[in-house]
Amino acid sequence: MSLVRYQPWNSMDQLRREMGRMFEGQHLPADEGSSIATSDWVPAVDIKETEKEFIIHADIPGVDPDDIDVHMEDGMLTIKGERESETKEEREGYKRVERQRGSFYRRFSLPDTANADKISAKSKHGVLEIIIPKQEKAQARKIDVK
Repeated sequence: MSLVRYQPWNSMDQLRREMGRMFEGQHLPADEGSSIATSDWVPAVDIKETEKEFIIHADIPGVDPDDIDVHMEDGMLTIKGERESETKEEREGYKRVERQRGSFYRRFSLPDTANADKISAKSKHGVLEIIIPKQEKAQARKIDVK
């Protein structure tokens, strides 16, 4: 009988490699509605709630505001787009070119209190700001019984 060294994480590493090979090169359509990552990169997002609105700030550097798609459907707010940027640097004896490209896709489930008809969005200095007003609460009223 030979001794075998036990390495508890080998099985997990093997599973990760197999899953990576299985999904390599496959991208699901962005509108499939699943929670699976379908983008090349994911912008960082801050969400703030005030008394009257929800405010979302998404860091989307290098993306033209015309290339950002924000839409609301069935209680889901979707932000998607694509970025392409290139940085060139030349100095004595070397040359460097770095490119960043890829699509992004984020979805957020909004509460029933969100007013979908009055959502606004603007982009400034690489930060997308989305303002989602809250609906006014229905005022409680006393109903007389006759």
